[in-house]
Amino acid sequence: MNTSETLADLVAAEDVLLFVNAAITATGQREFRSDAVGQQLSLDFLHAYVRVNYRRVYASSLALDINDHNAVRIVLGLLETSGEASAEERRTEGRLIGARLALLPPQRVYRLFGEVRRAGINNRRTRAIMRDWLAARPDLGHDAVKYRGGVKTAARHIHLRCPEGAGPLAEVGAFLFRPGRLPRYEHRLLDAWRRAHYEQGAVAELPFTVAEGFAVRHGMKREVFLKRAAPRMTRLERLRTQEQRVVGDRRPEIDLTVMPLTRLALYVLSLPFEQRAARRTELTGALRTAARRAAGGHAGSWGRVHAVLDDSFSSSGSGQKRRRPLAVALACHHLLEALAAPGAYRGLWTSGRGDALLVRPWGPTPLGMRVLDALEPGPGGAAPDRLVIVSDGWDNAPAGLAGEVLRVWRKRLDPGRRTAVVHVNPVYDADGFDVRRLAAGVPTAGIRDAEDLPALVEIARFAEGRTGAAELHAYLDRRVALFLGEKETVS
Repeated sequence: MNTSETLADLVAAEDVLLFVNAAITATGQREFRSDAVGQQLSLDFLHAYVRVNYRRVYASSLALDINDHNAVRIVLGLLETSGEASAEERRTEGRLIGARLALLPPQRVYRLFGEVRRAGINNRRTRAIMRDWLAARPDLGHDAVKYRGGVKTAARHIHLRCPEGAGPLAEVGAFLFRPGRLPRYEHRLLDAWRRAHYEQGAVAELPFTVAEGFAVRHGMKREVFLKRAAPRMTRLERLRTQEQRVVGDRRPEIDLTVMPLTRLALYVLSLPFEQRAARRTELTGALRTAARRAAGGHAGSWGRVHAVLDDSFSSSGSGQKRRRPLAVALACHHLLEALAAPGAYRGLWTSGRGDALLVRPWGPTPLGMRVLDALEPGPGGAAPDRLVIVSDGWDNAPAGLAGEVLRVWRKRLDPGRRTAVVHVNPVYDADGFDVRRLAAGVPTAGIRDAEDLPALVEIARFAEGRTGAAELHAYLDRRVALFLGEKETVS
């Protein structure tokens, strides 16, 4: 291979990693240092650039741990430009789209179908994808009540046959397009919706988000409504309404251990310090349980792990993503503890705090000083096997020290790479079209949920510049095969 081909491969690999990092972290919302418009413009450019130049990679990204916002954008982009793909590409894309839609929250899929209709995308492949997804829904009657507008839009777009007469599909059709025609419905939720217009007792039978509107309509007291609706709430709905359902000094029982790790960390950080301290055993136990579940088969396999965790003021995030960067750091702290060998984990916060449960966004970002501390040998004089840095990359006390420390460490003190160093960044830098990096030789990956950390560490190794497009494409092909194989097994 000549030099120009090698350079082209490296550029292609960098472009792909650029997009993957953006698709994992960016949601088009305001960040601490950039507004929503800048985020959206940056994402628009990246999606168009990668779709046109690396369509295969663009579709393969659906098999990675990208966030839902970008997954929906990729699906829409592929459907809008299906004429640019070959027949084989369309087949693969169709399978990837179907598998990804099955993992997305239904409300996002129905919003996507609305965008498809507004964009006038009405080819046979699109209708088949929408029809297959609707057919796979476990209870279309439930969806018709909870997401009525979305189901109606999708049914119209694909010309869903809703025959008159008896049967679940006939009832859904009557509910959506001929309301008031049937005196009653056999489907429990459809009939509860009908009765809720005049019968207060039927309100609690409906999904919580639908029941809220009827409760206001009937003038029900909030506390009475919440008590009746509690058995049918989702875990997150119970959590959001927990403070409104306190009876006397008694708090409703909620099993925090079943919550996803990053979402649990967000909940913990939303509590006042007094509550965190009073509930220390409960909250710490829940975080560790969620971390062990997220670690899975990797638990205890990472050897000696040291971490630098950013709790500077910028980790407060923005009005749209409040405390999200700090929550990712807190979740990674507990996950890394589970991934490390027993007793071989050390977590260092940039603020110098030693109590992870009481962290708060505060002060500058002295990453360089903390990296120096983290690289010091642990018990027994051994250097860490892994150093993980969780930060937005704005090293400013003093500026640039972390990158210089890591450069000297790698070049002079650890040329054999005994210590694996990785930087995971929860914040997308719209101006740089990527997550901010600490140093050229330090592999960096974007992260949104701490649960994805083991997979992201594998992706980050491609950012070291020692592998080209061929290795990266092979990795993507393996992820696609695994993703589609798992989906086919489940179905």
